[in-house]
Amino acid sequence: MSGIMLNMLGNTFAAPEIVVEYLVVAGGGGGGNNTAGGGGAGGFRTATGFTVSTGVSLTVTVGAGGGQNTNGSNSVFNTITSTGGGKGGEEGVASGTGGSGGGGAYNGNGSAGTSGQGNAGGNGNAGGGAPYACGGGGGADAAGQTGIATGGGTGGAGGNGKASSILGSSTTYAGGGGGGAYAVLGGVAGAGGSGGGGAGSANATAATSGTVNTGGGGGGGGAGGLGVGGSGGSGIVIISSPVAAASTTGSPTVTTVGSNTVYKFTASGSITF
Repeated sequence: MSGIMLNMLGNTFAAPEIVVEYLVVAGGGGGGNNTAGGGGAGGFRTATGFTVSTGVSLTVTVGAGGGQNTNGSNSVFNTITSTGGGKGGEEGVASGTGGSGGGGAYNGNGSAGTSGQGNAGGNGNAGGGAPYACGGGGGADAAGQTGIATGGGTGGAGGNGKASSILGSSTTYAGGGGGGAYAVLGGVAGAGGSGGGGAGSANATAATSGTVNTGGGGGGGGAGGLGVGGSGGSGIVIISSPVAAASTTGSPTVTTVGSNTVYKFTASGSITF
């Protein structure tokens, strides 16, 4: 991005530029209710060599995780947008597309992820009947798994997330939520994907929600109408710069990694270099 500035004589000139690294993870999708699919992870975008202008306020939006059967919200840094994760499907309700797609209910299919951000959710078990095994939500590094229609049925695991070392040590983000199953038939819920994905449920309790500030998808509910889907985890925006910011809003956590200053936003705000 090139900013335009005015000097004291009113003449325009290009604002100086610097090159930063970013990680932008959107909010994860919520798992569905009623023997349902896991939520897809929030979109995962990262790059080095990204040019920004100094003296210009750059928007930072941290996307919220989706509630039950609701897509997650987008996260934004300047011109970079990561798409919220897709919701998990439930009986009679399709899963959602997103950064990563939501998993299908036992009688439905998983949905697509966004190219360069995530992967598709897994399908429910073939045929759509007993044993009612549901698909896992997609993750940043892998698709959600299909529900396994053998024995009492096993919900598909959520797709694994991706690791980033922008904070100085490796942390994994954007795992998909596990699919639900039906405990009465001996079903086993799907595990959440690495990177904050919530586990599914196989009984009348709530599935696990995605981990806060990872963009993990929520687990899918189980128990044939009684299981409650987990919420998606909120996203995160991290910016690493060779130049300290002139100002910020949103109260980011500020650390030093090597010669760079790193700004971790867990709430929306702005940054000006």
